[in-house]
Amino acid sequence: MTTKIAPSFLTADLARLADEVRAVEQAGADYLHLDVMDGHFVPPISFGPIVVEAIRRVTTLPLDIHLMIEQPERQLEAFAQAAGAKPAEGGPAANTDTILTVHVEACPDLPAVVQQIKALGCRAGVGLSPNTPISAIESVLDAAGQVLVMGVQPGWGGQALIPATLPKLRDLRALLSERGLATDIEIDGGVKVDNAASCAQAGASVLVAGSVIFNDAASVADNMAALRNALAAAHANP
Repeated sequence: MTTKIAPSFLTADLARLADEVRAVEQAGADYLHLDVMDGHFVPPISFGPIVVEAIRRVTTLPLDIHLMIEQPERQLEAFAQAAGAKPAEGGPAANTDTILTVHVEACPDLPAVVQQIKALGCRAGVGLSPNTPISAIESVLDAAGQVLVMGVQPGWGGQALIPATLPKLRDLRALLSERGLATDIEIDGGVKVDNAASCAQAGASVLVAGSVIFNDAASVADNMAALRNALAAAHANP
């Protein structure tokens, strides 16, 4: 299984947003991961649909929109439109160019929210914070296009990977396999060059990469290459 890389713009230079988008695009990013925070579900505030729309204008890459917000059902349509998602004629169809991920902790009726996302023409992602068990999302696994597992406490970039994340990834991959599902598992938070292989081997098919890509130690291109090389080693020695 090829492991996809989704650079997170939480740690990018937002004063040079278009340049940062082009840099990761040229370096071979698979998705752009956009962390939306409302100051309620998590303390920080990041950005909203206006910034998502601006990013869509400068890239054709799929947008992986991570909604760390309360009552996400109120904002789904605005984000879907900002990302350029369109339902297929004759009924809803998953658009692989836009993923909208909501947290189960913020959704009392998660199945309804997942169906709302799909009706907007997007892939539905469901997110799990570190202390939330896999059982909380079992009811929507057949409908979800992606499961996001937080490797850190949501809200801030640059944190170290919580060790219990790897067993959680393995358990989730085993459950999906048991059900015959090839659903993407995305790990968000704490991904570094030295643990990327372990994350992939544990079952993650999408790595959200923030400070490991956007930092002052090396260029975006060099950082992406280092992460790819680490993943290549993992696939060579599964």
